[in-house]
Amino acid sequence: MKLVTAIIQPDSLEDVQRALVKYGVKGMTVSEATGYARQRGHKEVYRGETFMIDFILKVKLEILCEDSEAEPILSIIASAARTGEVGDGKVWVTPVDTVVRVRTGEVGVAAI
Repeated sequence: MKLVTAIIQPDSLEDVQRALVKYGVKGMTVSEATGYARQRGHKEVYRGETFMIDFILKVKLEILCEDSEAEPILSIIASAARTGEVGDGKVWVTPVDTVVRVRTGEVGVAAI
């Protein structure tokens, strides 16, 4: 099993979700995240004064899937979230040893 994790722009979430549902992904976890990478934040002007915003609002997606689905899901997310601008995000895949569905006690792929 694999865990596909993506950090993307909040504006891209709806497009990514639609593409994943169309592919057949049945579930995902979405949470707010803040951070920065190469862009190192940005400046905003409020009431005539300039402020440096160090952390940029992002969305974190996590999808648990079978090994064979990890690469297609990664490609779908990267394609749907791509705007070509700095800060589009990152997607990575992590191996998962064990999963247990708490309600039923199912283990492994059956728990997905």
